[in-house]
Amino acid sequence: MLHSPLPALAELERILQLAGDRVDVRVAHEVALDGGTLPVYVISMGNPAPEVPAVGFFGGVHGLERIGTEVVLEFLNSLVMRMAWDHTFHQQLETMRIVFMPLVNPGGMQRGTRANPAGVDLMRNAPLDAVEPVPAWVGGQRVSARLPWYRGAEGQAMQPEAAALCEVVERELSHRAFSMSVDCHSGFGVRDRLWFPYAHTRQPMSHLAEMYVLQRMYRQSYTHHPYVFEPQSLQYLTHGDLWDHLHTRLADPVQQVFLPLTLEMGSWLWIKKNPRQIFSRYGIFNPLIGHRQQRVLRRHVTLLDFLARAACSASSWLPKGSYRHATHAEALQLWYE
Repeated sequence: MLHSPLPALAELERILQLAGDRVDVRVAHEVALDGGTLPVYVISMGNPAPEVPAVGFFGGVHGLERIGTEVVLEFLNSLVMRMAWDHTFHQQLETMRIVFMPLVNPGGMQRGTRANPAGVDLMRNAPLDAVEPVPAWVGGQRVSARLPWYRGAEGQAMQPEAAALCEVVERELSHRAFSMSVDCHSGFGVRDRLWFPYAHTRQPMSHLAEMYVLQRMYRQSYTHHPYVFEPQSLQYLTHGDLWDHLHTRLADPVQQVFLPLTLEMGSWLWIKKNPRQIFSRYGIFNPLIGHRQQRVLRRHVTLLDFLARAACSASSWLPKGSYRHATHAEALQLWYE
């Protein structure tokens, strides 16, 4: 196990030491930085059989958004602790696969930048162009790596961190009959949002009915939840979205249900409550006061646990036949009409 001066990596390695051989660990990529390397870890647990459902938890795609990685680490730590005593959790693991990639962009986090060390915004880096106009700059630009939201040069291969994420999803998740993922971010609005594809078009995704049933189950299970469920296209469109890219690459969207979610934590609320945060490069994207950070971790760990349980029980709630047609129509009315 490597020792890292980066606090998030050090915390991850502490959790992995506690887990021991109860989890599978590999390094998907090593980021060269300042004469050393930073590992991009992938942790998996549960049944590896391809016929069981799976869920993946991702964080740290943007290096400035430390809270996303911290939420994923908090959930990973809770599962590792439960392995010591929770028979119900072990039964759950027999029937599903759980995958973690808590820190996709350790170089960006080490440097305190949104982009990776090459200056590329990984969430604008997929080889997928929006089919409708995107907002200037924030939708992705190829002018310069010195400016935000840089997509990378035209025709250039994906950055290794983005390619590693895609490899993990296609190896562990999207080839199955059912899988889902949640990618934890922060920085937009005063509400916590759960975005789903698409970001490159305002057209609905092929698994809209399944996404509608999933959000309805959550609303029914947690009546006072804080989340806004919606397609990202209701807010803005972008080029190069990794989750759009992965969803459009499904070999058989009829037989393969893949539901990628992006948790966009509303960091503007933290600024509203503590305006001085706006003068910190981290304060725009992260809660800087201790009790607010603890509240954020408590809130979102409940969501991640729900998603793991929903993935495990997918066969009991996935819409079929006429019910699927009806829920698709309801989803269109809710989000697109």
